Amino acid sequence: MTEGSIVDGIGHAMYSAITFNNGQPQQENFDSYRLIRHAESPKSIEVHFVENEIDPTGLGEPPYPPVMGALANALYKASGKRYYHQPFVNNTFDV
Repeated sequence: MTEGSIVDGIGHAMYSAITFNNGQPQQENFDSYRLIRHAESPKSIEVHFVENEIDPTGLGEPPYPPVMGALANALYKASGKRYYHQPFVNNTFDV
């Protein structure tokens, strides 16, 4: 679950956008809404859990929000350019 959330977060940060024309969404289905493709996802993802006495409540959603910031920082480290607006693919970058 955690790995899937990370891949989903990367995909949304890189590609996902919904635009509107006269109040109508231009991306109404998956043929026009860009998702990450299998070949674009990381080959491996390491996940580590911290042992504590707190009962688990779910592991799929908590990793999702920090992925966008982590990816923006990785792109900055690789390219020297900051990425503030998603989807990042709309920004020009050479990585």
